[in-house]
Amino acid sequence: MELNEMSWLGYARKNGAKGIRNRLLVIYTVKCSEFVARRICEKAAHPDVEVIGFDGCTDNQYAVNLLISLIRHPNVGGVLAVGLGCEYIQPERLAEIAAKEGKEADWMFIQDVGGTSKAIEKGLSSVKAMLARLAETPRVPMSFSELTIGAECGGSDYTSGLAGNVAVGRFYDRLVDMGGTAIFEEIVEAVGLVDLLVSRGSNERAKEELRSTYYKALDYCKSVRQYSVSPGNFAGGLSTIEEKSMGAVIKSGSRPIEGVVKVSSPPPRHGLWLLDSTPDPYWMQFGITNPNDNEGLMDLISCGAHIVFLVTGRGNVVGSAVSPCIKITGNHGTYTRMEEDMDFDASPVLDGMCSLDEIALRLGEMTAVVASGKETKSEALGHREFYIPYKYQDKEVFHKKCEK
Repeated sequence: MELNEMSWLGYARKNGAKGIRNRLLVIYTVKCSEFVARRICEKAAHPDVEVIGFDGCTDNQYAVNLLISLIRHPNVGGVLAVGLGCEYIQPERLAEIAAKEGKEADWMFIQDVGGTSKAIEKGLSSVKAMLARLAETPRVPMSFSELTIGAECGGSDYTSGLAGNVAVGRFYDRLVDMGGTAIFEEIVEAVGLVDLLVSRGSNERAKEELRSTYYKALDYCKSVRQYSVSPGNFAGGLSTIEEKSMGAVIKSGSRPIEGVVKVSSPPPRHGLWLLDSTPDPYWMQFGITNPNDNEGLMDLISCGAHIVFLVTGRGNVVGSAVSPCIKITGNHGTYTRMEEDMDFDASPVLDGMCSLDEIALRLGEMTAVVASGKETKSEALGHREFYIPYKYQDKEVFHKKCEK
């Protein structure tokens, strides 16, 4: 069966969106309430109940926006927001946003409820009630044209740019052609490729957004004196950031890039988009932001990705909250050694056992199966990692700069 003929049943949201999972998020609004939130999740013992949250108690609009984007995500059907009582992020406000989206919603302050045990008891009761109502969520047909997928790399080796990322890129071309939405990120892994990126902009505005985003990322790398290349990359056969960049960008495929989206901002229309997750100037005062695979995955999910791809030549064990993570490798040795964690083996391309079109079809078929409800390896193992840092991002300044 061709990919454009495949369909599955999604979850209908009252705001008109369609999700492929029916998650209930227990959100802690400060590190002090994390323990209670996690205990509620543990006691609920339900695969769709997940914990996410933000550790800081001071004002950071970036983190607020990201949490709101996860509440609005089509894979989420309900929210319980748990606060201590003196932090900046207000759980009542998060619950109000969820309710306005037509989702199950509740909130509490641990200080008001009476402490740890009483808060856990109250939260568990609320979660059980919401789960019962979520079980009645209508199911509706869904296809690739309604799917948003995000992709990034992690633990790259020489096979990432030759097979793993290439398979994603070839599938992305098909996804875009079917009317779906594809997002790729890691602009700090595009060093040296500004002309290539800009040439693929679908119009002049997109070209300027790509150019501005590239040079901002380059300035950021210079300011922190570090480029996105690691000892593990060198051990895996990569020699320079430029070599890694070529392999990283190829996961975007070959279709025109419609423009740049910022973290927590879903693409305004279908097509291929670059996600800018690099902090804007004057971004924060707490030290250097700590980019990692889980931050990248959450950034993609915050833009509405139903599924995220993580391409890793050397192997990775993480998953992601909210959206299932499909881990892809182009290294057959990695796949066989870490088969418990790796979902997709793209190495047959290197062995001459199949063509790029065939490997893209196989990846598309796996994606459809995951979208229909089959757990990824990380979901089955219970991986639900996330990371939300302090960061500064000014969307208005970005767009005004690009309009000049």
